[in-house]
Amino acid sequence: MNLYEKQFGVETRWVSFENPSGKPGHGGLENEGAKGHPFDSVLAGETKTLLNVTGSGSIRRIWMTINDRRPEMLRNLRIEMFWDGEDRPAVSVPLGDFFGVALGRRAPFENALFSDPEGRSFNCFIPMPFRSGARVTLKNESDRDLPFLFYDIDLLVGEEHSDEMLYFHACWRRESPNTLGQEFLILPRTFGSGRFLGCNLGVIADARYEGAWWGEGEVKIWFGDDVKPTLCGTGTEDYIGTGWGQGVYSHRTQGCLVADSENREYCFYRYHLDDPVFFDGSCQVSIQTIGGTGKDKVVDLLKKGAPIIPVTIDPGKPGSFKHLMVLPQPVDLESPDLPDGWCNFWREDDWSGTAYYYLDTP
Repeated sequence: MNLYEKQFGVETRWVSFENPSGKPGHGGLENEGAKGHPFDSVLAGETKTLLNVTGSGSIRRIWMTINDRRPEMLRNLRIEMFWDGEDRPAVSVPLGDFFGVALGRRAPFENALFSDPEGRSFNCFIPMPFRSGARVTLKNESDRDLPFLFYDIDLLVGEEHSDEMLYFHACWRRESPNTLGQEFLILPRTFGSGRFLGCNLGVIADARYEGAWWGEGEVKIWFGDDVKPTLCGTGTEDYIGTGWGQGVYSHRTQGCLVADSENREYCFYRYHLDDPVFFDGSCQVSIQTIGGTGKDKVVDLLKKGAPIIPVTIDPGKPGSFKHLMVLPQPVDLESPDLPDGWCNFWREDDWSGTAYYYLDTP
């Protein structure tokens, strides 16, 4: 929609505790209109309905702030979204992870889909259309009350949607640790037609690897009946637009918001806005749980009992990249037939991720 155009019959609504129905003329009804209900609490075990509207429209912006922003609370508050009267949520994600930063951590940032100006708030700008209704809830799955929740959900009502309209979805997964030798599923096999919008990922590196680099894994995407992936990246930091490791940065569609080597925690994202990932039939997205360090270090870690499956050795000379997975297993890295160099290997860490996507069903 151009800034200077208005679709006939489309109206704007802001839904908050000051106007929970979003109905015309129903804002600021308490305390004679003088800031009567700007916030509410969410008790332990309680599910609070934040939005419940009927008719067609689209959510255009969500803003929130809460007083308890510890990772434990951000991982135990669950935001869910339901479209067109469905009982099963299209979105079901821990609150902190949904708003663009993994591991329940906060960091000031701004990108094309999310922002947190000063590390104290949650903003989402993903368009979320619906045809006959929308419902958004927040559940406190912790054993502690949340005293202060402020929010508003900004939406348009009365929109006409084309037959090509897709519904917004988001799912969250965690493996702690991941299965050795297997990829972490960012988006499990999802059936239908749609668009993979992107993801934010979180890694807590296992201390048993003594600081060895964890991020050598490639992102892979399967479509339809693919036996092997159609889309295949070259490495973790490569996928988010950088190289040779990753520090803290926040760009429009790619970034790393946490690179905490002391606590071995990393949070990073990639959104496919300019390079859309469309699918028909089905889509699956994963990342390999592969790290790397010098071969001598890998041998030492193996002797200390760290779970490792060697993958490759790169002596640093053109044409000398050594494939280890094709050799009889387990591979003896101390064999005189194997060169020294950088050794990539499957490993176990704490992986979590939120996948954002559009789908043709609600």
